[in-house]
This record gives sequence, structure tokens and C-alpha cells, in this order.
Amino acid sequence: MVPFYAALEWVCVHICILDVGFALLGLFILSCVLQRMTNKGPMLWPVMGMIPTVMFNMSHPYEWVTSAFIRTGGTFAYRGMWMGGAYGILTVDPAKIEYMLRTRSKNFPKGRYYRERFSDLLGDGIFNADDESWQRQRRVATTEMHSSRFVEYSLRSMQDLVQERLLKVIEKLVRSGESIDLQEMLLRFTFDNICSSALGVDSGCLAFDLPVVPFAKAFEEATELTLLRFLMPPFVWRPMKLLGLGFEKRLKKATKLVHEFAEKIVRERRNEMIIKCGNFNDRCDLLSRLMAVDKNSKSFSNKFLSDFCISFILAGRDTSSVGLTWFFWLLQENPETEKRILAEIKDILSRRGDDDDDKLLMNETVFTAEELKKMVYLKAALSEALRLYPPVPINVKVVKNDDVFPDGTEVKKGARVLYCSFSMARMESIWGKDCLEFKPERWIKNGRFVAENQFKYAVFNGGPRLCVGKSLACMQMKMVADSILLRYEVKALEGQNIVPKVTTTLYMKHGLLVRFKPRLVNCATTAH
Repeated sequence: MVPFYAALEWVCVHICILDVGFALLGLFILSCVLQRMTNKGPMLWPVMGMIPTVMFNMSHPYEWVTSAFIRTGGTFAYRGMWMGGAYGILTVDPAKIEYMLRTRSKNFPKGRYYRERFSDLLGDGIFNADDESWQRQRRVATTEMHSSRFVEYSLRSMQDLVQERLLKVIEKLVRSGESIDLQEMLLRFTFDNICSSALGVDSGCLAFDLPVVPFAKAFEEATELTLLRFLMPPFVWRPMKLLGLGFEKRLKKATKLVHEFAEKIVRERRNEMIIKCGNFNDRCDLLSRLMAVDKNSKSFSNKFLSDFCISFILAGRDTSSVGLTWFFWLLQENPETEKRILAEIKDILSRRGDDDDDKLLMNETVFTAEELKKMVYLKAALSEALRLYPPVPINVKVVKNDDVFPDGTEVKKGARVLYCSFSMARMESIWGKDCLEFKPERWIKNGRFVAENQFKYAVFNGGPRLCVGKSLACMQMKMVADSILLRYEVKALEGQNIVPKVTTTLYMKHGLLVRFKPRLVNCATTAH
């Protein structure tokens, strides 16, 4: 009888376990049903929040989130893992973006979420600061970067790098018949350019042999590894940082190299300033100008200057190069746009009064600032490329105090509001039925370039945080695009998988392999 009762007891216990299991399953299903009834956005799972839904769509995250915006009318709630504490809304609504960036900008700072992850690399630099620290750096940056001396110096630096580095590297590739990753080449160019503008040094990244530059390599690695912190909850990466494990160990080493390099430049420039008795009239880079204006008050510490310049290197290196890479790829798909750009170049150069078309193809052709300003169609094409493939696809703000958006959407203190520029470009409600088309003409009216509302076109941020380097970035992109297109056809190799990389910067995941082919006829003939 004992075995019988033991077996009966075993059966009863397992029946109870099954009952509990079915009850929990029913509760889970009910929770899911109720969630779907009250929320049209992506599935928010019990305990895990939106993480399983995101993981299911990791092969096409930007397309998935765009479809979610279309389905929900432009805004939906999200929640992260239970222990992570992440919650808030995602939006593409220009009215909400304007409310955050302009109307109530003080209530929507970058917040601890962003600053903590970038603190090791950017320190207290302008792109990682809030409140008074940010305001102070913003005032200084605006004054110095918009000064005629700095603008002229930046233009000369761009011209020299294009003529002496970029075009010579391309010519070498043409002679050898080699292909190159255009994205990497442009990243090297913009890195050299921003190091010259911000620090007044030559990083030597874009040389004939495309060398490994320790500072550049460390900077790139530090950026990539920092971004991993955005892809995992803090209870994972914080202990890794504390114990020096995994990618956090490599990040610590890379950021140390970056800061040692920047701090060395600052110290050397300080010593140079002492030797010259504060006379920096022969230097126009951002670091030297900051020291010059601060020579009396001496309120800028070495750390302040170092963090400030590292922030500008980060911004100047990635945005222009990534935007240009997508621009050249879009030209492959839209040859008529390239023809119109070439026609515009020919028209502007013809106003120089030089009738020798062959000279238009010579490396001596250097575009002036005035000529770049006249290139309306090129500016429209670049703006359209940035609209479709914004270098920073998603931005995040943190709610400082409870708030209510104009449409009645409530957000609580500590919530995060993410706005997605990539998805905005693909919303018919924002850009019309032709939103998916690469259409530079949408930026031109009566032969003139017409800028869009900065909260509809949030590529350069907006409100008080509108990008201070916007005009310089546009000038750089124009100069690079014109200088290359005037002389070469850029041909992407067939069979490449062109998809965006899932990071805070919209790199091409596999780069863009291209070959350069000299234009054998003048651009007027090509254009027509």
C-alpha cells in the first residue's frame, strides 16, 4: 500500500504544480491581452518589458521601430527590464520635439542616463554637460567658432587637407586600381580635419599608406565601446567597469590613451603660451583661441580644455563622414542627381572666366567659400541625404520634473523621451507620400534653398542646443563632395550589403567599398 500512497501523493503534487503553472500562464496571457488593448505600441512583456520585442527585431531595428511609429501615429510608450528602471516614450512628433528642445528645454536635459555612459570619454565636455556647465561652454563655443578668424582658418585647413591628402590618396588608388572603404577614408579625413581645427595638430590619419595612428585608433575604440553601454542594462556594465572585465577593461585603456594625448597637447600649448607671453595671434585653432581669451581670468582648467576639445573631436569626426558616405551611396542609386550637381559645379567654375575646361579637372582647382555658398542644388542633395540617413538616428532626453506635452501626453520625472530622426524621414504624415524618395528638389523653391523647420528636420538638434558647428559641417561636406565629383566617378562595388549599424551613430555596418574612375571628359559634357 505504501507505494500506492506514495504514487498518489506524487500525482497530486504534480497536479498542483500544473495548476499553478496554468494559472501563471493564464495570468501572463491576460496581462498580454490587456497590454495590447491599452497600448498600440510594441509588446511590453511582464518583467522583461520591451526587451524581448526588441531582440526579436534586431535584424532590422530601424525598420521595425519606424513601422511601430506609423502604427501608433508617431508616439508610443516603452518600458525596459524590471530591475533596469528604464521607461518613457518614443516619438517622431515634431510638436513634442519642439516642446522638448525649445519650449521646455530646461526640463529635458541629457540627464544622468546619457552623461554616465559617456563620462569616461567626454568627461564634462560640452556634449556631455547640462545646466550651467553646458551654458558656459556653449557661450564660449559660439563666440569662438563663429569668429572670422576661426572660420577662415577652418576653411584653409579643409582646402589643404582636400588638396594634399584626400585627392592624392584617391589618385594613388586610381593608379593602383584598388578599391577602398569610402566610409573609413572619410572618417580619416574628418578626423584629421577636426584635430587640426580643434587642437591645432596634424593627426596624420589620411596618409598614403593609411597608417594606424594610436590616438585615432584609441579614440575610435573608446567611442565604439562606450556605445555598448547603451545596449545593456547598468547592472551589467557597472560591475564590469568596477571589476575591469570584458569590454570595460578595453574601454578604460582606450579612454586613458585619448585623455593622455589631449592633456599632453593642452600642457604643451600652455607652455607655448608662456614662452610667447600670451601672444597667440599666429594660432587660430579652437584650443589656442580658448586659451587666448582666458589668459587674464585663467578660469579654464587643463581638464576643462581637454574635455571640451575631445567633445568636438567626437562630433566633428563622425557626423560629416557618415553623412557623406550615405550621400555618395545615394548618388549611385540616383545618377540624375549627380548630373545636376556636376552641371552646377561647371556653371559656378565657369564664372571664374577661365575657358579652358581641362583646368577644371586639375588638382589646382580649389573651391572658395563664396563658390560653396552658391551651390544650391548640392546643398539640397546633401540635406536630403542627411534627412534619410541622419548621422545620429536616435536622441534621448530625460524628464527633470513631471510634464505634459501639448497633445496631453504625460511624462513623469525620471522618464526618458527618445526621438528618432531616422523614422521621422519615413513618415508620410511629416514629409508626404514621397517621403521614402531621395528628392533634393523638396528643398528648393524658385531656385533658392529653403530650410525646413528644425524640429521636423532634427538632424542638427534644435532650440538652444542647435549644433554650433552646423555651418562648418555643411561647408566641409560641400567641399569634399565637389572636389571628388569634379574629378572622379565614384563606383560602389556590386554585391555589397548596405545596411545601417545599430549604434548611436548611423555608420554603414559593412562600410562602402568603392573604386574611383577619372572623368575623361569635362564635367559640362558629363552633365549634359
